[in-house]
Amino acid sequence: MASPQNNSVLLLYTGGTAGMVRNHDGVLVPFDFEQIESLLPELQRLPFQLSHWATEKPIDSSNLKTPLWNELAEVIEREYEKHIGFVILHGTDTMAFSATALSFLLKNLHKPVVFTGAQLPIGDIRTDAKENILTALEIAGAEAMGLPVVPEVCIYFDYSLFRGNRSIKQSSDRFEAFSSPNFPKLAEAGTHIRFHQDFFHRAVGSFSIQKSNFSNRVATLRLFPGMGENHVLPLTTSPHWDVVILRTYGSGNAPSEPEIMNALRQATNSGKVIVNITQCMSGRVVQDTYEVGRQLSEIGVVEGLDLTLEAALVKSMFILGRGPFDSGSFKKEFQTILAGEMTASSEFHH
Repeated sequence: MASPQNNSVLLLYTGGTAGMVRNHDGVLVPFDFEQIESLLPELQRLPFQLSHWATEKPIDSSNLKTPLWNELAEVIEREYEKHIGFVILHGTDTMAFSATALSFLLKNLHKPVVFTGAQLPIGDIRTDAKENILTALEIAGAEAMGLPVVPEVCIYFDYSLFRGNRSIKQSSDRFEAFSSPNFPKLAEAGTHIRFHQDFFHRAVGSFSIQKSNFSNRVATLRLFPGMGENHVLPLTTSPHWDVVILRTYGSGNAPSEPEIMNALRQATNSGKVIVNITQCMSGRVVQDTYEVGRQLSEIGVVEGLDLTLEAALVKSMFILGRGPFDSGSFKKEFQTILAGEMTASSEFHH
């Protein structure tokens, strides 16, 4: 890949707490993004140029709509050769979903796309926005031998850099809002930024974007003790869903009651896809560990391995949104690693 011609990072602003200030009544309102340098004068000391782009209107991330994902991908595609890296300011509530989506849309990415945000507004005395934004920009602008150091979509928050499609929001009020339960940190920021190069996802091939309509024909079902077929059938028989993500116990276990297994079998026989992911914060699904898991395999339930809920949902939406639904082709693509979002069975250490 040729070295970028311009020494510039593009900062994309979508909304979120990081871009808020308090008005005279103490109410949070979006600041004028063009004035960001007055709020962050340290930006003038960065060793590269900084360009800005913003959505037409700041978005509360809880109101996120999937077309934004394609819009961001299109902006990055258009600006790709002009910049050495990209930082996206985004609300924390749905940041992991957006970072996951961009990891699938930006095929063969060779440059950093770093999502960040804040738990406190940029104008607050104790804000975490300044450190998060400045370090995210430094990471996006980091080069080694003329090439970007980080080659993938990430989330930077509270001194840690995580793979975007491996991340979850773990806290609503602590500064360390994100974690990556099943994958190591990509970098840690202290007096120096330490990059863990061995963990980077390195794509092969020319960069391009893969558009998707991100179909919402996906549902989730979290298992709990005492549930019956009346909880399962509304999802497994509904014509509104093509994919149901089953959030099972432990390493992929489900109740073995015949009525529940029959409901799941009815769904797979009718052409729906059932994906099995664990409810646990960390770990993976292995359906052949226990008898109940083997029953799920016999029914045709797909192992979600160590996917996060966010990754399982967005990956399903992404695949469904790219063409007519066919359960066989869906399963094949779902079980293919697209952007380092899961660990292949052969890579797990027993």
